[in-house]
Amino acid sequence: MRLRLATLLVVAIVAALPAAAQEYRIDPSHSSANFIVRHMLVSNVNGRFAKMSGNLYYDEKAPEKSWVKAVIDASSVNTDNADRDKHLRSADFFEVEKHPQITFESKRVEKRGDDFAAFGTLTMKGVAREIELPFEFLGKVKDPRGRIRAGFEATTVLNRKDYGINWSRMMDTGGAVVSDNVKISLQIEAVEVPPESTEKAN
Repeated sequence: MRLRLATLLVVAIVAALPAAAQEYRIDPSHSSANFIVRHMLVSNVNGRFAKMSGNLYYDEKAPEKSWVKAVIDASSVNTDNADRDKHLRSADFFEVEKHPQITFESKRVEKRGDDFAAFGTLTMKGVAREIELPFEFLGKVKDPRGRIRAGFEATTVLNRKDYGINWSRMMDTGGAVVSDNVKISLQIEAVEVPPESTEKAN
């Protein structure tokens, strides 16, 4: 009897989930854009952007139909050091007064085994470049308000100088104070967009 009830419960939960194809809006309070950069060759500085928005469309049965458009507020950069964050907002780095947003818009999505890769345009500090963004679909669930939420995780490495972020200082012993390569980690939780209000991020 207990096994039958458990089976019926699982069936009810699965039946309540939407079709495989669904548009979602990024939930900024449960998502993060993080980065790690090497400092003086011996340690890592961790940072994040506190404000992110956007929409995505995910089709489990036809991943090639999926897309994502995300916007990061460059001025929200935070490394838990006020002086350093002020420097990062300056023309030496993100120059947020002229370039307030970092954006990514996919052009296609490919499935690779159990994971995926989004190919699209990353624009930062006024420079647009085509990148490959590997990502993993973490699953979906119905929240207490009855909305479907989906989770994604993406990681990649970028060369900051590709985007005109060229500030550097050499140490007396050799090597740069700040490395060129930056590790990027995106943790995305997104909530379904009701069909009647479906819209892409601006």
